[in-house]
Amino acid sequence: MFALEPWQWSLAAFGAFSIGMAKTGFGGLGMIGILVMAWLLPPRDSTGVILPMLIMADLFGVHAFQRHTQWSHVLRLLPAAVVGVVAGWWFMGQMDNASFGRVIGAVLLVMSGLGLWRVLKRTEVVLVVPRWFGPIMGFVAGVATMLANAAGAVVTLYLLVCRLPKYEFVGTAAWFFFIVNLFKIPFSASLGLVTWETLGFNLMLFPAIALGAFSGKRLIAKLPQRLFEGLMLVFTILGAIKLLFWP
Repeated sequence: MFALEPWQWSLAAFGAFSIGMAKTGFGGLGMIGILVMAWLLPPRDSTGVILPMLIMADLFGVHAFQRHTQWSHVLRLLPAAVVGVVAGWWFMGQMDNASFGRVIGAVLLVMSGLGLWRVLKRTEVVLVVPRWFGPIMGFVAGVATMLANAAGAVVTLYLLVCRLPKYEFVGTAAWFFFIVNLFKIPFSASLGLVTWETLGFNLMLFPAIALGAFSGKRLIAKLPQRLFEGLMLVFTILGAIKLLFWP
């Protein structure tokens, strides 16, 4: 088990709470949990710790919003995401993660401009999403999630551009990430990122994940659709800035 001081355990619980909340309505908050774990633990350990936490939180999201899942979008993203995970696994041994993080951050910032434009012009503009958009975003999401568990901003931007209502947004993202994160397990294990030690740490933080998941579910019901979209766009931009300047 990792040797942490009480204040560090409190910070870890806050990170776990953020991950749970991210999976039931506020996807960009997952970046907070990733940043907290990366600060508390060595880089490789933090990557291994995050994946099981994401899967635990995914289960809450799938259970709460499964009837709202838009499977056409899941299937549009998933095949390319699987290829992206394999590519990311290969990249981890071939290239600098920081450099790739900057590339993803730059792409997200540019595309966030499109998302901002769509939100501001919501009532006047109907945006036609090209067929190639989903596979490209799926591939980028697959690579990003394998390298740094950082695909939340990519998928958020895709779903925003597709104009999904908030419950369909969360249900679709929940199933997509649940499938992708399960697929990542053998790849992460082969790299020594998931161990019995990291799994024990995950179990200690499970109550915080559950509390965050229930809090997110209650809060999303109170948010108007346009405010929800605006918050998701802000989280996406913040996530892109983090990847660009602090990968």
